[in-house]
Amino acid sequence: MINSKRQTKGIFLKHLKNTQEQKTIKMPLPSLLTIPMLQHMGTPCEVIVKVGDYVKTGDKVGDSEEMFSAPIHAPASGKIIAIDDYTSVGGVITKCVVIQTDSKQELSSQITPPVIHNKEDFLKAVRESGLVGLGGAGFPAHVKLSYPDTDKLDTLVINAAECEPYITSDYREMMENTKDIIECMKVVQKYLNIKNAYIGIEDNKPEAIKILDDKTSHEQAINVVKLKSKYPQGAEKVIIYTATGRVVQDGQLPADCGVIVMNVSSIAFLARYIKTGVPLVSRRLTVDGDCVKKPQNVEVLIGTSLKEVLDFCDYDEQNTKMILMGGPMMGVANYSSKAPVIKNNNAILALSERQAIQPPTTACIKCSKCVYVCPVNLMPLVLEKAHDSKNLDELKNYSANLCINCGCCSYICPAKRNLAQKIQLGKAMLKNTQ
Repeated sequence: MINSKRQTKGIFLKHLKNTQEQKTIKMPLPSLLTIPMLQHMGTPCEVIVKVGDYVKTGDKVGDSEEMFSAPIHAPASGKIIAIDDYTSVGGVITKCVVIQTDSKQELSSQITPPVIHNKEDFLKAVRESGLVGLGGAGFPAHVKLSYPDTDKLDTLVINAAECEPYITSDYREMMENTKDIIECMKVVQKYLNIKNAYIGIEDNKPEAIKILDDKTSHEQAINVVKLKSKYPQGAEKVIIYTATGRVVQDGQLPADCGVIVMNVSSIAFLARYIKTGVPLVSRRLTVDGDCVKKPQNVEVLIGTSLKEVLDFCDYDEQNTKMILMGGPMMGVANYSSKAPVIKNNNAILALSERQAIQPPTTACIKCSKCVYVCPVNLMPLVLEKAHDSKNLDELKNYSANLCINCGCCSYICPAKRNLAQKIQLGKAMLKNTQ
């Protein structure tokens, strides 16, 4: 085990890992599943089924010829009863497929373990699995692993930091599926010719550190790295630096620095897909918040409504003022409890008015606390001003595009200004001018 002494700026948060020692519980089969055609960064899929079709578990219901996309599969067998428009939490309108499930739960005949002899076979298998980043970003995994200049790649970093409060889904993956994690790390190293691998875990997870350190003690090319429990330790650029000492510069990808980063749940799923051929049709979620009476980790079919998941965990619907998909720092507030679980969800939080409502903002007092905590060394107060004045030159000159949207600046601001949100809007302004 390596004890990393490298640190970046950031903040210390209450961990609130209430479900850390609760084993994953499988949710009952829902009667309806709503499957959006956009569950990843990039191009939405096209619907490849029609109303009235019968699908089996694992059948493709959406796909795209575009590289920056990932196929979408039926999470359960049943009848296609509708193909509707669907508005994502980001406001993007795509199609969705609605499946009325049955009691047969037949597996698709297409489900067979992939045959992998070389890198091309491996990348094809990753794409066919439907895998996207399960840590929250939803980046198609085959795109990340298809870096053209493979001679540059020498390091694999498994992101097991799980630095946001409440969320413990990755922790349960480490405790329940340790073997899968290590097996697939070696597969990725083999087919991408990567020499060194690191598993970065925050030091508030001593049991996970111990079990992974024990299981990798005989693996010379794999090291467990104990990281400081400091938010946002799990941000890609942050964990690359704290685990390896490498810095990803403006305009660079991690692969440009020789590093591939994968979420710990992503790598474990990929191991299971290689063994079984079952694509990404379910995932583990942490369900918590002060309006949830039975916080727990649950395995949920993709397409299950948030309300059905929350009802399973006995939530107080009447006093819930906000439902977050993700953690309290980077999660997205949902407009409806009827919205479905998608691939890159890792948590659902139901929060009361006391926790959900933000205090009124006041004038900036130029205290610079936001500057002191920014993990990528930006000046949030200056970027907020540039956004408000629509000063594109200032947004560019002060590197708005480097913002990782961790929310540290908004959290620490004594005036409760919406710094992180303004910077994201500033980034959108820059993008629209390109």
